[in-house]
Amino acid sequence: MNDKNIITIEPGKRSGKPCIRGMRITVYDVLSYLASGMTYEEILEDFPYLTKDDVLACISYEK
Repeated sequence: MNDKNIITIEPGKRSGKPCIRGMRITVYDVLSYLASGMTYEEILEDFPYLTKDDVLACISYEK
């Protein structure tokens, strides 16, 4: 998995926060869901446009 293709940063989108594949959902959003107790399966169910690789990229993301 190449996280550089999954995590994108665009200055005009979500104030330049790292997002997933150019969408408006941020790494922070996904990590917050996980921290609140959601499983990655629940995240994928709530956000069907995300993939397991997207969630794993968020977990392993380092700025």
